[in-house]
Order: sequence, then structure tokens, then C-alpha cells
Amino acid sequence: MFWAVQGMAAELSTGALVMSYIQSSGKNVSMLVANNKASFSKKAKGRIYFECHDGLAIKKAIDETLETGEGRTCWMHATGKDKDGNVVSEFDFEWTVKAR
Repeated sequence: MFWAVQGMAAELSTGALVMSYIQSSGKNVSMLVANNKASFSKKAKGRIYFECHDGLAIKKAIDETLETGEGRTCWMHATGKDKDGNVVSEFDFEWTVKAR
């Protein structure tokens, strides 16, 4: 599987959490990826599943920007695994959030 496709799926796994917490806040918050890093450890074949477990970290950043009005950043990690559970790639995205 081409690396760009994995990158988009990995970003979605982190971005969905960002969007979910923004929506649940009921406030107007901007979001943007400022940086990213990736590593590939195995050829990706078939369906690849991406997971991100950094929801509490981005929730904290969103809460802080809503409280202070200042922008915040948060690194979020996504892991891509094949059907057998083997890690094929890992991505890190630095999300920026700011209350509008």
C-alpha cells in the first residue's frame, strides 16, 4: 500500500478525535496539522487498521485553548496494523488548536 494512503488514514485516526472533542465542546475551535513524522516497518498488504489512543491529550489541549484563548499544540500517535496485528507503520501528527 502506497505510503500516502497510509498517511491519510493515519491522519484521519487522529483528526477524528480532534473533531469529536471540538464538536462536544460546542465551541468554535480551529484545527490544523503543523508537523508530522512517519516510519514504516513492514510492507503493507491488504487492509491496514490505524489506531490512536491520545484522545485525552487532545481534549486537554482543546480545554486549555477554550480557557485561555491561546493556541495549543498536541502530538498524537497513530499505529497501522495489518490483519494479523503486525505493525506496518507509525505516524505522529502535531495538531494545533485555537479558540476562535
